[in-house]
Amino acid sequence: LSNSSSSSRATASPSALQLLVLLLPSLLHDAPKPAAAPFLLPPLQLQEHATCGAPPWIGRGLTCVCFNRKGVYQRIFVNLTPQQEERVRRLKHRMKVHFDTSRTDHQAALRALWSATYPDIKLCGLVSDQWKEMGWQGKDPSTDFRGAGFISLENLLFFAKTFSISFQRLLKKQGGKRSAWEYPFAVAGVNVTFMIMQMLDLDATKPRTFVRSVFMQMLSENEWAFDLLYCVAFVIMDKQWLERNATYMEFNEVLKSTRAQVERELLMDDVLRIEDMPSYTLLC
Repeated sequence: LSNSSSSSRATASPSALQLLVLLLPSLLHDAPKPAAAPFLLPPLQLQEHATCGAPPWIGRGLTCVCFNRKGVYQRIFVNLTPQQEERVRRLKHRMKVHFDTSRTDHQAALRALWSATYPDIKLCGLVSDQWKEMGWQGKDPSTDFRGAGFISLENLLFFAKTFSISFQRLLKKQGGKRSAWEYPFAVAGVNVTFMIMQMLDLDATKPRTFVRSVFMQMLSENEWAFDLLYCVAFVIMDKQWLERNATYMEFNEVLKSTRAQVERELLMDDVLRIEDMPSYTLLC
């Protein structure tokens, strides 16, 4: 009888584990709450070929956001200083300027590109078969600027004047085993500009990628960051073209892998400026 009674009580009484499960919600509710974390993220895992995603926590009103580079949280500022805002505004404006054949400053920039590219050859006119030699699709290069606008001409001119040796090497397709169907140099340059514009997505209201946030910090240090990044991306593109032994029909695939490489380098631990990117050493 005693054993039976004990058995009945054991069945009717909840076990310690059952009590813990029943009481856990109220215990958690009554427990003191920790202070809010300053938007620290879990360690950022970068895959070999992955581009960065769109973190949902980046938004207006945050002083900074943080992400992990090999265990060290780095601060990327979203609220910009007046100087930073002005540089971003100027860059956005540059990206929206269309090439206009009626503007004298645009005509002058096109002539300057020719002079920087072929200093010993006289240009016959802004519409001339000579332009095909540089890698434009026809005799009127203005028709090729429609995709990326005037900034793509500025980028080519910056490349020609700042890194003339690298510019001429890529123009003349020097070095490496070249394909019988090479990419057209000037048109490729316009595509590189457009690729970077898409990657940075500066027209978005909020920073949606780590790459954009990193670049905006670099732009605050150097107002020519976009032009420098363009030069780095161009030499990366040519290097990947050679490594893949690519042909003209594979240009878009090479451009995609170029973007992935640019993104990986921008997010490396020690890359705080464009000049810190490993591929910057390819320029001369």
